[in-house]
Amino acid sequence: MAYRKLGRDNKHRRAMLANLTRDVINNESIKTTETRAKEVRKFVDKMITYGKDGSLVARRKALAFMHNDRKTVSKVFDELAPKYANRKGGYTRILKLDERRGDDALMVILELVEGDAK
Repeated sequence: MAYRKLGRDNKHRRAMLANLTRDVINNESIKTTETRAKEVRKFVDKMITYGKDGSLVARRKALAFMHNDRKTVSKVFDELAPKYANRKGGYTRILKLDERRGDDALMVILELVEGDAK
């Protein structure tokens, strides 16, 4: 699986991605750079897919990735998984904004979409 290094070593990158994933799940949207958002959406989708599975193994995998943040994992399994029960993927959306003033990095809003696909 190809991934972006995001200019960080492995431990820092995994921690950053877990924290951004946690923020998206708890706040349902975040403002970040485009490259980070494209990388984080993979993990948000994976966490919601774990929630839809609902098994003990899936819950333990989610807890391992989220650094044992039980509150966030409970939100995924109890609130978000039923919300997206009939949706087969694509739980996030990226909305482009302007460039950041300091370094011209393209800023985006990464947010969860509204419920089931129609």
